[in-house]
Amino acid sequence: MLKFTDLALRRGTKELFRDVNLTIHAGQRVGITGGNGVGKSSLFSLILGQLHADSGEVSFPKNIKTAHVAQETPALDQVAVEYVLDGDIELRQLENKIKIAEEKDDGEALAHYYSEMETIGGYSANSHAATLLHGLGFTSAQEQQPVKSFSGGWRMRLNLAQALIRRSDMLLLDEPTNHLDLDAVIWLENWLRQYKGTLLLISHDRDFLDNVTTHIAHIEHAQINNYTGNYSAFELRRAEQLATQQSAFEKQQREIQHMHKFVERFKAKATKARQAQSRVKALERMEIIAPAHVDSPFKFQFKSAEKIPNPLLNLDQVNAGYHNKTILKQVKFTVHPGDRIGLLGHNGAGKSTLIKLLAGEIQPQQGELHFAKELKTGYFAQHQLEQLDSAASPLLHLQRIDKRATESELRKYLGGFAFNNDMALDPVAPLSGGEKARLVLALLVYQKPNLLLLDEPTNHLDLEMRHALTIAMQSFEGAMIIVSHDRHLLRTVTDTFFLVTSAAVTPFDGDLDDYKQWINNENKLQKLNENQKTSPDTVNSSANNNAGKRAQQKPLQNKLKKLDKRLEQLTAKKTNLESGLADDSNYKAENKDTLDSLLTEQTKINTELECVETEWMETSEALENLRD
Repeated sequence: MLKFTDLALRRGTKELFRDVNLTIHAGQRVGITGGNGVGKSSLFSLILGQLHADSGEVSFPKNIKTAHVAQETPALDQVAVEYVLDGDIELRQLENKIKIAEEKDDGEALAHYYSEMETIGGYSANSHAATLLHGLGFTSAQEQQPVKSFSGGWRMRLNLAQALIRRSDMLLLDEPTNHLDLDAVIWLENWLRQYKGTLLLISHDRDFLDNVTTHIAHIEHAQINNYTGNYSAFELRRAEQLATQQSAFEKQQREIQHMHKFVERFKAKATKARQAQSRVKALERMEIIAPAHVDSPFKFQFKSAEKIPNPLLNLDQVNAGYHNKTILKQVKFTVHPGDRIGLLGHNGAGKSTLIKLLAGEIQPQQGELHFAKELKTGYFAQHQLEQLDSAASPLLHLQRIDKRATESELRKYLGGFAFNNDMALDPVAPLSGGEKARLVLALLVYQKPNLLLLDEPTNHLDLEMRHALTIAMQSFEGAMIIVSHDRHLLRTVTDTFFLVTSAAVTPFDGDLDDYKQWINNENKLQKLNENQKTSPDTVNSSANNNAGKRAQQKPLQNKLKKLDKRLEQLTAKKTNLESGLADDSNYKAENKDTLDSLLTEQTKINTELECVETEWMETSEALENLRD
């Protein structure tokens, strides 16, 4: 149990917490949410003892083991897998004891330590570390590379793996998805759902919070309010609270009217039934969550481009890469106005390479790339944050783009991105990563592009800014191509997916759920190929093996029947719960306990349903493999 009692904390002149009382129980997975600067990271520092409260206290059992992600990674010669294993403190301590006992030739102590090593699973530690690294996107070869050979983002992945391997009762994760691609995000999501300890998670990824958390602790006005359920449940509750305010209600209705227009436009245009259905559902859900963001400090929209040529660009049998290495081969497609393309694919497959090619940052190695004469590209990538003039203010950055605009016009525009008062006039050097990302986006939006190329645009952005960006992108009239691990953004602004894999770029006829299944199938195929390489003679090698397969089918068939029955039960329960949640009376103050109970049950059922569905798929595939 983690308990905050009458907690108060100031950082400089800013009050972060005032008389906060909050209890987090063992085993809960809690999402810590709130705007930038409200104290989310400071809350972690209090738990870790790096900060001390001005008054009140933070308390939890003394013997609790806490894991968190280190923010710095020294440039070590140590190989990656060994660096990750350093996170398993008990393992390293035991290895040291064994080394000392061996030097002393102490047989009795060695026998005891070897037994202890077996008990803690130490002999499979290397395999465990390799599994974590693979899940986070590292190849087998990279596991043996020195830490110093990796870039900053990849070193943060190593730190994350080190935190995950640690034997902990409480895990603190601050924006763990910032340096991950979509494949790694999905893997981490599954890992965290299986975590047995207490999880405190700071994240601005709505889907990630939804799929991992059981509770939301929202920080606002120096208070921490605890909500039962995932992030969507929290949004519904907060929306109901805010919608009681007349001004909020009116603003919310204008937002919903805008969304309706976009949904109707999409319905009329969409050609893929599965993708269209997924997209419309996501947009219609946004109508429900709009009130939860009614007091957002961000408000902006893309102005109409002066000209929108058709087509915007065309690639014909293009090869692309770096120096003598080719990443993409024979790429052929055309981008038209209104195209909304999301790029999917494993890390390193070439998604960012394609974006850089279209942005003109690299040239084709082969083939032809034609840009329309009136093409005006708005390109966002993480390296552009570092290319800002650190000595210049946000206002000066804009003035350099538009020398004819008045200061008052530009300051009003910057206010839509929450650069108000002195913040618009001060140098950008001390700005946070999220604030710099907001400024780069503000500069991009101002220039009226007709093609958006966005490579992980939501990294470092909080939930309010992500929501504002999503709304603005819905009314964008040009074309857009996006690489993002933010599934909510992809669902709500893209119409079409392209899969980047095996050096090719091809249309992906499905939605993000289909892509998740594609990842699972690819991983299983890779594992099967690895197994065949290590023991090729054991695969379909004899009649005895076939007989053994037939014998293994019966228990799998029985298991599949049980899973089918459980899926029917859970689906029926989910339908009944959704009917209850659709009843407006449950959102009245006097029915708060009933609503809490429904939301808690919904979270439990959704989690179990996903686990059972995954188990059904794995069992079904195992059965099919035995039949082949």
